[in-house]
Amino acid sequence: QVQLVESGGGLVQAGDSLRLSCAASGRTYGRYAMGWFRQTPGKEREFVATISWGGRDTAYADDVKGRFTISRDNAKNILYLQMNSLEPEDTAVYYCAATFGVPSSYRERYNYWGQGTQVTVSS
Repeated sequence: QVQLVESGGGLVQAGDSLRLSCAASGRTYGRYAMGWFRQTPGKEREFVATISWGGRDTAYADDVKGRFTISRDNAKNILYLQMNSLEPEDTAVYYCAATFGVPSSYRERYNYWGQGTQVTVSS
């Protein structure tokens, strides 16, 4: 089992930045890819970004590309999402997830999920 706990969400204004963190514990000695997803009420959870175990391979959703950066510190078992130039449309609950497969934009490929952290961007 892998336990994931997100933090760093909050209320910001459009144009501001936030950095989300996701701390992993439990079976963290395995090589796993990780991802960030987000969800708003009434909508499906959508892909934001993913990163490989070594951090070399990343991928982003089109609407965050160039604004968000995913990274990880395997020594500390922490995943990050740096979010710049935030827009009201980025308002959502953000979830981190882990998979023992390859990096993926498909939420069905992920085995473990955090509880989410709320990000609210005001205009």
